[in-house]
Amino acid sequence: MSLAVVNETTVTTFVEDMKAFENCVKECFEMLDVDGDGVLSRSELREGFCKLMSLGHESSKKEKIDHLFDTIFDRFDEDQNGSIDPREFKGLIRELMAAMGRGLGNSPVLVALEIDSLLMKAVEHEFGQI
Repeated sequence: MSLAVVNETTVTTFVEDMKAFENCVKECFEMLDVDGDGVLSRSELREGFCKLMSLGHESSKKEKIDHLFDTIFDRFDEDQNGSIDPREFKGLIRELMAAMGRGLGNSPVLVALEIDSLLMKAVEHEFGQI
């Protein structure tokens, strides 16, 4: 974990840099695509997000987590084939990053970040490291 100061500009500048953002999204997609078939199944997305977002696996949260993934697939599985392809994943990550940016606002916030998280990638981008 690393501590970083971030705000909405940190996130939006990263997302607007198409090359840097797309490279990071591609990296994340490949990490989550455990079976290497080029799409993310519900279980791959769930496992990856549970790790990346610390959602956990407690049975008391199962219904809420199931609802979250139903919502994700309803919104982002545009062709309704039961999996998320790279283009759909990019839209999902773009929307999540925008929501994080809005949540942070313009005031600097000190946060603890996982080294490989997309928010950490935004911080590295801000400092010219990617």
